[in-house]
Amino acid sequence: MENHIDRITIDTDICHGKPAIRHMRWPVEAIIDLIASGMSFDEIITDHPELEKEDILASLAYAKVVLSGKSLLEV
Repeated sequence: MENHIDRITIDTDICHGKPAIRHMRWPVEAIIDLIASGMSFDEIITDHPELEKEDILASLAYAKVVLSGKSLLEV
């Protein structure tokens, strides 16, 4: 399984410093919300073509790291 977490960026000038996708105004939490609402990866990408499957996987990988209590440096 490839690790896509390097697609997650944190920039104080974007999304108030929240973790986001590739310096875009797509916070990780918004991606997780779309998945939690029941949308499939394909539906998310169709509705938001600027996103890629790897961005969604990166969001899930980031959420896993945060929930595990590990640092991003440990990944």
